[in-house]
Amino acid sequence: MLREECKALLDALNKVTACYRHLVLTIGGTSDSQNLREELKKTRQKAQELAVANRNKLTSTLKDKSLSKEDKAEFERLWVIFSTCMDILETDMRRALELGQEYPLNIPRRHLIQTGMSGGTSGVAARAMSVQNMKYDAEHNIDVMDLKDLENEINQVDEMMYEMEMKVNVPQWSVEAKQNPGAELKNSVTAGASSPGAVSVEEHKTACDLSKLLAGLVFSSVLIVAIILAVCVVKLS
Repeated sequence: MLREECKALLDALNKVTACYRHLVLTIGGTSDSQNLREELKKTRQKAQELAVANRNKLTSTLKDKSLSKEDKAEFERLWVIFSTCMDILETDMRRALELGQEYPLNIPRRHLIQTGMSGGTSGVAARAMSVQNMKYDAEHNIDVMDLKDLENEINQVDEMMYEMEMKVNVPQWSVEAKQNPGAELKNSVTAGASSPGAVSVEEHKTACDLSKLLAGLVFSSVLIVAIILAVCVVKLS
């Protein structure tokens, strides 16, 4: 039960973090607006709330001395995934800060980035945070105010990551993966081959071999006919 709860929390954090990255990529583009800055703020705050919940749950669990060897290995794997997710979140927060400083809403200093994206982004944020109708009450200078908050929140995330490493010592290289390298790619190939109308790798290889054999037979036949004709011409002459 505890393992499933931790996995659910981590899945929610991954979902919101991915949403935040998607929104960050639109800063300074044709979809940029006060609504986007508000979406960024709310999504970022949601990600940090989930990060704190994940940290507390995993920290208390990994400190439990009664954990079995199998459970400990599984929670350490979840901890590594959580740490990686936090690294990604911090990177995107820093990117959002840089882009926000380069592309302020009130006093544009640069042309918008032609990302090819247009329209609202509230649908993405709403799905990530399980909110059907997102309403915004952003201030006119939200980008200026939010950048100051963002700087403070980046420092808070840095401190949280440092505390995580101090409280739970789980080196990433010490955690074994549950799948072999490239297993996801192999599964994808297998899944594609099992779908209706799809051709497997082995079938494709067999078809290629048959084509080569047929081409070889045709070439040999043509060569034999040419030799026979040449002999006939020599005798007749």
